[in-house]
Amino acid sequence: MRSGNPVLSHDVFRIEQSAVASTTMTIAGTVTKTAILLAITVAGAAVSWVHVERVPELMMTYIWGGMISGLVFGVATSFKPTWSPVTSLIYALCEGLFLGALSLFADQYAQAMTGSQTRIVPQAIILTFGTLAAMLTAYRSGLVRATEKFKMGVVAATGGIALVYVATWILAMFGVAIPYIHQGGMIGIGFSVFVLVIAALNLVLDFDFIETGVQQGAPKYMEWYGAFGLLVTLVWLYIEFLRLLMKLQRRD
Repeated sequence: MRSGNPVLSHDVFRIEQSAVASTTMTIAGTVTKTAILLAITVAGAAVSWVHVERVPELMMTYIWGGMISGLVFGVATSFKPTWSPVTSLIYALCEGLFLGALSLFADQYAQAMTGSQTRIVPQAIILTFGTLAAMLTAYRSGLVRATEKFKMGVVAATGGIALVYVATWILAMFGVAIPYIHQGGMIGIGFSVFVLVIAALNLVLDFDFIETGVQQGAPKYMEWYGAFGLLVTLVWLYIEFLRLLMKLQRRD
């Protein structure tokens, strides 16, 4: 079984069960760790938002610095779950610094496009946590089940999206842009909606991963790893909501 989230894999439990642990993973513990990581992310975002408002020249420093640092610690956490009690905290801080500057940029972009005081960040936040609540409810009620076919479909779609984004970054280095999907027309908006659906479905796989870890008696530190994986998906979901809302401000 596999999670659609690239940092979460059920294989991890089989590997990590060999480690000696005095206590085991619990749902309550994972929820607590998730709340801690979210609090750190929000605090980091607030710091970078305020700092960039005062010194606009630092916007790209925060965006690129936070994104690259977050990627480094995210990869480190993925390959070494035993480090997650420390690396997941650093990852959350880096993502917060990145998201704060990115959010301010998105708000300023929306205001420039509409000529008003439009604020899309609060909308993106509400949509992100609303989606989290909806998918958790659907999962707990059994309305959505993480079957093998479901997992395979989400994993395949997530991989396809990842390839599109990697191709976009590589082509951008050579001054080439993929047409339509990153613009504000119907195709671009439709692509963003599709990505948001897949990101939301990844939440179901994250819930299943955490529940499986609890059932299999995974070591206590895996609570941090499960919380880290859930944060990765929430960050992705939030960025995609920002992207969609920005596209809606400018219809090509």
